[in-house]
Amino acid sequence: MFGSDKKHKHSLPAGSVDTLIGPQVLIRGDVSFSGGLYVEGRIIGAVVAEEGTESVVTLAEKGSIEGEVRAPHVVVNGVLRGDIYASNRIQLAANARIEGNVHYKVVEMAAGAMITGRLIHSDAPQKQLPKPEAVKELKAGKEAAA
Repeated sequence: MFGSDKKHKHSLPAGSVDTLIGPQVLIRGDVSFSGGLYVEGRIIGAVVAEEGTESVVTLAEKGSIEGEVRAPHVVVNGVLRGDIYASNRIQLAANARIEGNVHYKVVEMAAGAMITGRLIHSDAPQKQLPKPEAVKELKAGKEAAA
């Protein structure tokens, strides 16, 4: 049913869609899921896959999520306002608009996708960036020494 529809076929990764949130649906609150979740509507809250599953969340072009997303596989082609934690893979399609940080292991990004935030590799050591005041003091100290 979903795989044969040409307008959605490009957004669906390998696997099935177990849960569909239709275009007229608005969910206020957190969503916990396993398997395949396909979002054409709007979610205001966190979207979290159950631990230990190979779950996939797909955000369609007209869909939107306002909240954190945590899943092994994430596909975005709509608007997402919040941080993403993709423990395995994230795919950003051409119409993806993300306002938040993207934590990933593998990323695939199509031309036209936009991120307002940081791309953070999950295996990268987390180092704290210095505060702007500390950078100014360091520069001032170097200039005074010269």
